[in-house]
Amino acid sequence: MLTALGLDTVAETVYRAMLREPAAGVTALTAEVGLAEEEVRDALDTLSELALVRPAAGDAGRLRAVSPDIGMEILMARQQAQLAAHQQRLEASRAAAAQLISEYAELRPDASHPGVEQLVGLDRIRDRLAVLTREVTEEFLAFAPGGPQTAENMAASRPLNQDLLGRGVRMRTIYLDSVRAHRPTVEHATWLSGLGGRVRTVPSLPTRMILMDRRIAMIPVSSDDTAAGAVLLTGQGTLTALCALFETTWEAARPLGEVVPTDHHGLTGQQATALRLLAEGHTDETIAKRLGVSHRTARRIASELMDRLAARSRFEAGVRAVQQGWLPACP
Repeated sequence: MLTALGLDTVAETVYRAMLREPAAGVTALTAEVGLAEEEVRDALDTLSELALVRPAAGDAGRLRAVSPDIGMEILMARQQAQLAAHQQRLEASRAAAAQLISEYAELRPDASHPGVEQLVGLDRIRDRLAVLTREVTEEFLAFAPGGPQTAENMAASRPLNQDLLGRGVRMRTIYLDSVRAHRPTVEHATWLSGLGGRVRTVPSLPTRMILMDRRIAMIPVSSDDTAAGAVLLTGQGTLTALCALFETTWEAARPLGEVVPTDHHGLTGQQATALRLLAEGHTDETIAKRLGVSHRTARRIASELMDRLAARSRFEAGVRAVQQGWLPACP
């Protein structure tokens, strides 16, 4: 039951036995749980590393289990630290992806690059995507940032999506958490799910991206104006990196029908991302863009976070967030 918190089955079994029999030593525990003594000792080492057992007062040779309320708090704090580390790795992946994308960020029609096809204008992008979509046979993956989707974009994508799913192609799409409050986008995502597609959301995404059969990627040349142009990438190294970025993001994302959880500070992923951007000194405009919300909503989120931290400035909010463990300290 506690594997999600980092406690393996054997260690959990021994921990529960120690709670039932506080005075039991290794021999008694071995008999109680029906395991080999070596397994019990390994489990005790694990529990000790997790601070779930401590030397008994007045008897340094015996261990006692900490109470479940303290133990669960310890495990939750450890899990939160791991999630923060995972978020840092995810951000590092995003930075690497941004660097990779920047190599193709300029439209140079006269230049020739192996593994790169340049598309200028929304009509050409849509026409090329329609052709490529008909050639997809196995998998179609997509990042859909920008928050609530426009009616035009959703209408334009429906025939392509319907064709893909009708042919049994596996489809996974990642939206921003902000779409959960936009009924038309939720209805579109529900429609996708009804046809067999899978949809999840995350607080922020690095760029718009489509991956087809893990052999072709389409990304915009400018995240500020995705209709201006796009590039098709087919290089093996590039595709490997972009597919890894998608899988890492998918792992951290939540199904659309699932309630977005909060951490032990009561922050949603969207609020935690906004707080990090706030602490880094980003403007409301940048925060709004990253979260896929309006400027007004971004200001409201920032104000609420500053109020909760009793901070009078964004810099002070960042300092207080680190002091209170809401954000990891800079290395």
